Amino acid sequence: MAKPFHFKLDKVLDYREQLEDQAKGVLARAQAERDAKAEAVAALEEQLRAHLQTEVASRKSANDMWLWRQYKEALEQDLSVGRVELSGLELKLQRCRLEAVERSKEKKLLEKLKQTQAKKHHDQENAREEKENDEMATIRYERQDH
Repeated sequence: MAKPFHFKLDKVLDYREQLEDQAKGVLARAQAERDAKAEAVAALEEQLRAHLQTEVASRKSANDMWLWRQYKEALEQDLSVGRVELSGLELKLQRCRLEAVERSKEKKLLEKLKQTQAKKHHDQENAREEKENDEMATIRYERQDH
């Protein structure tokens, strides 16, 4: 009977699968952070656009104009900070993406090695069985001959 295939690096493969899963989790969190920041930046852009359309109404008094200008500057500053943070999150996301791809490649490499070794083992077992069957047939044939 053929002995079952045992891959000697199964624990390493399991470890690499865990690393890949962790990298995917980090990537998902980075994507969520980036998406949330992109939404916040878009909301600030929309607020600034809406505020800029109210410029004419702010000309009623000097106080209104001052308040309008202060709010505009605050929105522009918040938008600038948000864009810088978004840029940083996009870089982080790119690094996480590269890390996830690298982990996936490492795991796939071991999986391919496991497949190759399993096929080699299977082929060797088939050849061994075939040789045994041939020897048995030869022995039986020789007995019938005498």
